Amino acid sequence: MMKMQLRMYLPSAPVWMCGFRSFFLASAGMAVALLGWWVLFLLTGGALPVPQVPGGPFIWHAHELIFGFALAALAGFALTAFPEFTDTPSIAPCTVRRLFGLWLLGRLGFWLSGLLGAPALALSGAAHLALLGGLLYLLAPRLFAAPDRRHISFAWALLALAGVVAGFYVDALRDEPPGRWLHVALGLFMIFIVLAMSRISMRIMNDALNEEAARRGEAADTVYRARPPKRNLAIVCIAAYTAAEFFLPGNRLGGWLALAAMAALLHLQSDWHLGRALLRRWPLILFSVYCLMAAGYALIGWDLLLASGTFSAGRHLLTVGGLGIAVYAVLNIAGRIHSGHPLERRAWVPIGAAALVLGALLRAASAWPVLPAGVVWGASGACWALAYALWLWHMFPILSTARSDGGTECEEILTPQE
Repeated sequence: MMKMQLRMYLPSAPVWMCGFRSFFLASAGMAVALLGWWVLFLLTGGALPVPQVPGGPFIWHAHELIFGFALAALAGFALTAFPEFTDTPSIAPCTVRRLFGLWLLGRLGFWLSGLLGAPALALSGAAHLALLGGLLYLLAPRLFAAPDRRHISFAWALLALAGVVAGFYVDALRDEPPGRWLHVALGLFMIFIVLAMSRISMRIMNDALNEEAARRGEAADTVYRARPPKRNLAIVCIAAYTAAEFFLPGNRLGGWLALAAMAALLHLQSDWHLGRALLRRWPLILFSVYCLMAAGYALIGWDLLLASGTFSAGRHLLTVGGLGIAVYAVLNIAGRIHSGHPLERRAWVPIGAAALVLGALLRAASAWPVLPAGVVWGASGACWALAYALWLWHMFPILSTARSDGGTECEEILTPQE
């Protein structure tokens, strides 16, 4: 076991074979450790401290959820999916190692910023910007050179995220509250989810339609399409609410825009209503992401308009729910297909997805005064940790070892496996 662990860190180790391997493992590891640590901090009333950072514990929690957990998943997805989208070569392992090192440096600098001050904070900001800049340098030319330029929206979203990172660290270095930038980053990740889901869902949903037709002994006569107008409307509405939250926090206009985002996401779901195929595990998991996102924006809008006290619940439906399940789905789908394995058919995948949904609902319900907040927080954190711990248990042996189908890069399955 010790020899296997040491081999993982060698430059030629399989974990560096493709960008998603190291970043997906880091994202899932952060999911378990970060939420576990945070829940213990809350339950002990701060007796088990989190790192001291500008803005306090809640800024650390939100920063690491977005720029630790979610950014690692995004980097792994981008390094794997964009070369596939553009039919270009995979990213070299040495480049993956450098980018991963920048992500680690970003964690280290931010966590030590309370002890070492501005130098550590500046180091963390520079590392995050270098990571995003590296992704843009590697991937944007491919996206713009593609004949149809169907995926250049990802490049603009990455550029916007780099701007948000810069804004966060500038405010933090000036001793100004940096939390508003994390709210913008969350909005950008909601947009990333819509962009990525439109690509992933077409394959997943059409495979489900074909399987359902084969089960009935019929030829598939229905095709699923992720229609750009509906997707673009959802993106515009999410962006409009995010801008209102940044420039006019607490304003009723933000409430109406949040409800518009909810309506656009529900409208986007209508493309999925294609019969029993939707009830298969992978389409249903992806569909639940949109459901939780829509519910999150609904509760936020309701609170901004009527002061209902549901704002925090809505925010956590977006983070624990929408973001958590979207990352879980990508880690499972891309993690297996690009490792040379078929999609997982065992029960642990839907168990993990159900745990994430339950965790999101519990975290949202903790705002209800009649419920014991500590118990609900603990149960919610346990659900989240269970899902990603299951993923690590089953996927670590796959992502840390060489492919068994003869593949040497990020290509999909070369030979059928069971």
